[in-house]
Amino acid sequence: MNLTERDQNHLWHPYTQHKTSKPPIAITKGKGALLWDENDKEYIDAIASWWVNPFGHSNTFIADAIYKQLTTLEHVLFGGFTHEPAVVLAEKLVEILPKNQQKLFFSDNGSTAVEVAIKVALQYFFNKGEKKTTIIAFENAFHGDTFAAMAASGISFFTDAFQGMLIDVVRIPVPIKGQEEASINALRDALKNNNCTGFIFEPLVQGAAGMVMYESESLDKLIKICEENKVLTIADEVMTGFGKTGRTFACDYLTEKPDMMCLSKALTGGTIPMAITTFTSAIFDAFYDEDINKALFHGHTFTANPTGCAAALASLALLQTNDMQGHIARVNKSHLAFQKHIKSHPKVTTTRVLGVIFALEIKTESSASYYGTLRNKLYDFFIENGVILRPVGNIVYILPPYIITDEQLQKVYQVVEKALEIV
Repeated sequence: MNLTERDQNHLWHPYTQHKTSKPPIAITKGKGALLWDENDKEYIDAIASWWVNPFGHSNTFIADAIYKQLTTLEHVLFGGFTHEPAVVLAEKLVEILPKNQQKLFFSDNGSTAVEVAIKVALQYFFNKGEKKTTIIAFENAFHGDTFAAMAASGISFFTDAFQGMLIDVVRIPVPIKGQEEASINALRDALKNNNCTGFIFEPLVQGAAGMVMYESESLDKLIKICEENKVLTIADEVMTGFGKTGRTFACDYLTEKPDMMCLSKALTGGTIPMAITTFTSAIFDAFYDEDINKALFHGHTFTANPTGCAAALASLALLQTNDMQGHIARVNKSHLAFQKHIKSHPKVTTTRVLGVIFALEIKTESSASYYGTLRNKLYDFFIENGVILRPVGNIVYILPPYIITDEQLQKVYQVVEKALEIV
């Protein structure tokens, strides 16, 4: 039996209805922006394997850092202990994060980073003797699959089975063009009618909603309103962080700064699962008390894993090189050129670009479901043509490794354009 056949004996894959889906593709190796399957077919990884791999597969610089750390200290519990990779990583991140971010809490992935942030928002007021229980989030948000993160997410079929078991969440419109005032008014209403503890958002780009983009000025206004009403703000930068929007963090476009930030995905260059939630000193101080019950009783076995920290430090070093910043600018320039070419296509409704993110919406007669026929037809076409893209309904997006070559990018664009003819 080949790998794909053996896989089906025991493995349960994410976001997959195994009865109707095709068997998974068995990948045996990767290099740069390319992956190869067990039949040696080549694919361009045009979504950086769910947005985690900006520096390319099998990156030797990160691999060398991981190997060196593995031969020194692979892991040690973080409860009551510390180590140099975690300390240095915290120092490096504080240098590049918004200046109000001073405290870091490690976890395992984007969903747990959000889980930590929401728990902290709830306990922050509890520790102060106030009861605030409602979270504000955008419509069609996606923040993860653990319970609090899932509750804050607004894509209903992800959460339908768990209605009545989730924390209280009030949703407001995303402040896209034409909806800015509606979003502000909805936030004011939410604050007036609910006992709100925090507002969580994907800054500037809603990833799983189809790379929906909005302006920093609108988000600044929403954050300011929350500040005035003593509601904590949480920037979920799991997708947008580490260069995706053209700046290190999407929050770098903002004047107002969030109270918390959630980081993961590209943090370790797609090598080792790791996440970080960052906080202001004021939030940390609400837990700093002689009363043990005011501590944050949350942790993970692999919290601040030294090997993951070493991978993150290597990834940060790569990100900050002139070469990598040049790659980000190059991909953005290429996306803008493709946008100019494709936006007038009769089957394209809208296009949008920010940093290395490109998205287009295909014109359809009716709404396209998230995992519907159109999406599956497009996905199959891309795979057949050696390009890994995962459309969201009728929205096709490209978010490649920064090191993707111009030739590879052009092939991705050509395959996307050809796909429009099968719609």
